[in-house]
Amino acid sequence: MTFSLRHPVRLCVALSLCALAAASAAFPGLGGDARLTLAVFALATCAWIALPVDDTHVALGAGLVLTATGVISSETLFATLGDATVWLLICAFVLAAAVTRTGLAVRAAAFLVSGAMTVRQLVHLTTAALVVTAFAVPATSGRAALVLPVFLALASALGDRERLVRALALLFPTVVLLSAVATLIGAGAHLITVNVLWEHTGERLGFVDWLLLGLPLAVVSSHLAAEAVLLSTTRRADRRAPVRITPADVQRHCGDPSAPVGGPLTTAESRCLALLGTVVALWCSEPLHRVPPALVALIGAVVASSPALGTVRLKDGLRTVPWSLLLFMAATTAMGVALTESGAAAWLVGGIPAQVPPWLFLVVVVAVSTAAHLVLQSRSARSSVLVPLVVAAAAGAGVNPVTAALASTAAAGFCHTLPASAKPVALFAGLPGSYTPRDLLRLSAVLAPLTAALVVLFALTVWPLLGVPVLLEKP
Repeated sequence: MTFSLRHPVRLCVALSLCALAAASAAFPGLGGDARLTLAVFALATCAWIALPVDDTHVALGAGLVLTATGVISSETLFATLGDATVWLLICAFVLAAAVTRTGLAVRAAAFLVSGAMTVRQLVHLTTAALVVTAFAVPATSGRAALVLPVFLALASALGDRERLVRALALLFPTVVLLSAVATLIGAGAHLITVNVLWEHTGERLGFVDWLLLGLPLAVVSSHLAAEAVLLSTTRRADRRAPVRITPADVQRHCGDPSAPVGGPLTTAESRCLALLGTVVALWCSEPLHRVPPALVALIGAVVASSPALGTVRLKDGLRTVPWSLLLFMAATTAMGVALTESGAAAWLVGGIPAQVPPWLFLVVVVAVSTAAHLVLQSRSARSSVLVPLVVAAAAGAGVNPVTAALASTAAAGFCHTLPASAKPVALFAGLPGSYTPRDLLRLSAVLAPLTAALVVLFALTVWPLLGVPVLLEKP
């Protein structure tokens, strides 16, 4: 990420945050730890926005400053790396490597899209397949890389239908990003949100809790986005034309003619499918057996990399783990602890009117979170900055912090405005015959308000029915 004075929005935000750091240092009613925390937090955010420095390096530097100055203890800093959610993500990546090695994901996608008879069926079956990958592959960039061969195969098979290929190029990253909210492991930002809620409120959302709340939103938003892509990119004649893609077509164009797209499952695929199904089933049935999701994932990773039953070597699986993301999560979690324990978060949100209607509070949170990708391109960085403040402000406005944090995190899943806004968008933007920045802006003009309104609707009407009320329950 590079910075240029030609980006006035980033410059203004960076200067505003520097002014906040200076003002907080001079504020007489703020303690020394709180002033230092605000200064470090503001400068770290400025660096994430404006400097071509790795986000993880900035986060680690901020965590070290807070530790060295005594705002947080060294135990607090290092304990974040041993959190159960970190282990969950590590083991999920090993499982994903095992799935990728067998080619099971490509086979499943090919089987699903081969049932399409019309363009609309192809788009929605592809959407359904992409949503399902959220259970198998953690992180949006990993899922985008996994499904890239499938898109290339479809694009090759439909090479004479340029507008349809462009629609699919937009569809793949759009659904990958919006469907990530389906599972706890869908994005690193989700794990940051869970840790912030635990540190601030003592409530920990488990895999099943997140699945219950996130999966319906992921399904609805993904299929609405599919319609938006279809209507904004293709013409009526394009949508009326029949389409037929067989597993053999995918196999012929996927870049590996020997890939077992059709026919019976191989032994490796059968073992991997059984293991993945067992792990997901155990995750979803956690309330019955009480085995933590991280422990289930660890067992699955050990089996997936075992010499007798596994399909990937452990060292190869560990190479796929985004260690930089894990360190980033640990450092930003420590920063969140410092914001809370020092009183800095309470001071930042102290000026918010207490009589704000809950619906208006959620609308503001969702609007800011939706637009934040224009300033902070890292989804994890956005959650690290926004969620601690949202959780602290929610209590003052009488809003359930869980609802507010989930709404902010879900809204941050929209990052489609520019090719550089998200890695999946950038990955597909560079492909031959793909979309242009103008196509992306045209889709974003429809998708941004649509997804924001959907998140607010779920927060106000659907999530309360699933056990997460809008209003903060009084003890």
